[in-house]
Amino acid sequence: MKELILIVDDEPGILETLAGILSDEGYQCLTTPSGEEALRLYAGHQPAAVFLDIWLPDLDGLETLQSLKEMDPEAAIIMMSGHGTSATAVKSIKMGAHDYLEKPLGYNAVIDTLHAALEARRKKIRGTEASILESGLDRFDRDHVFQAPPRIAVVQEGREPQRTIREARVIYGLGLHSGSRTGMVIQPLPPDSGIHLTTLPGGTHIPAHLDMVAQTDYATTLTYGADHIRTVEHLLSALHAAGITNLLIKVHGEIPVLDGSALEFCRILEDIGIVDQDAPRGEIVIDREYRIEEGEKQIRLLPADRLEISYFLSYPAPVGEQQVEFGLDSFQDYIREVAPARTFGFMRDMKMINELGLGSGGRLDNFILVGEDNVLNTELRFPDEFARHKVLDIIGDFYLLGYPLRGRIEARLTGHRDNVALQRLLYESARKS
Repeated sequence: MKELILIVDDEPGILETLAGILSDEGYQCLTTPSGEEALRLYAGHQPAAVFLDIWLPDLDGLETLQSLKEMDPEAAIIMMSGHGTSATAVKSIKMGAHDYLEKPLGYNAVIDTLHAALEARRKKIRGTEASILESGLDRFDRDHVFQAPPRIAVVQEGREPQRTIREARVIYGLGLHSGSRTGMVIQPLPPDSGIHLTTLPGGTHIPAHLDMVAQTDYATTLTYGADHIRTVEHLLSALHAAGITNLLIKVHGEIPVLDGSALEFCRILEDIGIVDQDAPRGEIVIDREYRIEEGEKQIRLLPADRLEISYFLSYPAPVGEQQVEFGLDSFQDYIREVAPARTFGFMRDMKMINELGLGSGGRLDNFILVGEDNVLNTELRFPDEFARHKVLDIIGDFYLLGYPLRGRIEARLTGHRDNVALQRLLYESARKS
């Protein structure tokens, strides 16, 4: 992925020349002659570094520097000036700038300074994340009893054992919708615990359960009080397919998106090791039909001897109509046929998604961007990758029932909201039984 650099200078020649140098080195560039516009661009795009001129027509460089550091204390900012003084250079460094370059700018000086600024920023971020996540790793409350959801009428003793992971692991990444750098700790739990999340650094406990679902716009969000955890469905999908029934997930903000699929989560789980536990697992066993319809959209649950999913998708070209059938016979089947399918978005929807405060972490390597005539940023992993990702989401969302599912899901033109609505219909019916 090309890192994004913001260049702020009131001289068009400097903007053009510096952008050309950085583009030749493989960076993407945003340019503006305005300090005020620079603040808006930084908030909206979160560039990896900023080249910032001291003299600007509205906010001067030092005022812009101060505002940028208040917005992002780890911002990598390189100040520039053709007629500055040593006092100005010293002041900008004290205010948090990484370095100070005198004009005219030399090619090597620009590149060397940028590399150093980016590496310093990475170290700061890694240090901040590590301290938060490692404190979460150390703060495991062994006196806290994590309990699986109650076994309502549709829960039966399954044929497989309960499972957890062999040891704890820290995972770093980016939040797809928040755009923030995020991370999480996953830790094993004993039998009959269930899947649980806690927020970092606050420690708010949020069970991975249907009752905690608050939002389903473009992702599934769990909430307790004022705290929430976004984009849980990809991780839950991998856990559901792997049969992991007992796990503690400590999250800093939002579940990392990684490459936009569930494949990296699967690889991490395999690397850590999945452990069978000495207790049979409960399973949600579907014994009759449950259905929700809304216009052309339809989703229903039917009896089956395993988890089966049929999904029909229809979008205008270049996506078209896609139909996928998947039966979960093994974790390896899931890894091969479903896990690699990435989340996707349409260029025409980007403005609305941004206005909702979502999609800020979408990068060229963690989702599929669809234009009017073609996919803009990647090669598809499957011809029907879009429908396969819908299957991935369904497997994740339906783990919010609290137990692995044995039944068939048939869905047409549906999304997260419909997945949750059908689960609520099932759960309310089972609670009354």
